Amino acid sequence: MSTLKFIPKANLLFNKLRNQNFTNASRCISTSLVNNCDADKKTWFSKFLTVRNIEAGTEAHSKLLADPDAIYELQVHDVQPDKMEQYLKICESKVNELQGKEKNTELVASFRVEIGNQDQCVNIWRYKNGYPTATKAHELLKSDKTLINLTSDEAKLLRKRENQLMAAFGFWGKTEPAVRNCNYEMRTYILKPGTMIEWGNNWARGIHYRQNKVAGYFSQLGQLYIAHHIWHYDDLQARKDVRESAWRKSGWDEIVAGTVPLIREMRSKWMVGNSFSPIR
Repeated sequence: MSTLKFIPKANLLFNKLRNQNFTNASRCISTSLVNNCDADKKTWFSKFLTVRNIEAGTEAHSKLLADPDAIYELQVHDVQPDKMEQYLKICESKVNELQGKEKNTELVASFRVEIGNQDQCVNIWRYKNGYPTATKAHELLKSDKTLINLTSDEAKLLRKRENQLMAAFGFWGKTEPAVRNCNYEMRTYILKPGTMIEWGNNWARGIHYRQNKVAGYFSQLGQLYIAHHIWHYDDLQARKDVRESAWRKSGWDEIVAGTVPLIREMRSKWMVGNSFSPIR
């Protein structure tokens, strides 16, 4: 009996709210309809509720977002604290050996982390013809005696290692060699599954607010739904100044508001280029 009494009361309350135009207000926080609300009535909070602003379609994310010319590999090596110099010598020898034997494989950058995961190096490789070249390079590392020995010597100096295969965001442009003698920040974003399209859509606009871009990638194998953005700065104060200046530009707050709801976790590494790195 109590249930039968409750339902009419609930209906009366719903009708009352509907008559007071509460349903129109609720539409303003709907992801699909938020852009139809009066622009003058948008608040900072309502901007953060807007997540999807393009249709994902039926194509793979890599086809919609990526530079189609290459596949990249990110290698992260945690080095024993007193073995960094020895590691860098072996790493340089390995780079020269692999590039000499597989012409479509090239080192994009090699960084040493100064703030973040200390005693860590980040190496980025480019496989020019995509997965066929990546396959050849990996097979060579397992079959060539010199490379096997170098990999073994390198492994003895490490505490941990991991890698990812990545695609490059097409709107970032090709990662080019550059000797800037500066610092680099790699910002890593672990995204919610299904949000890479929104991420790319927002950053295709957001990239124009920053003039210090270096590279942008997203994972294909390894841990998925990860985006990596690399920026260059003269020093820590320059980083502060550049980031603050972006907030003074009209529209940057909307880029941030569109990307924050997509993130599950974010990390940052402050790095310098190693002596043999094409980007340093």
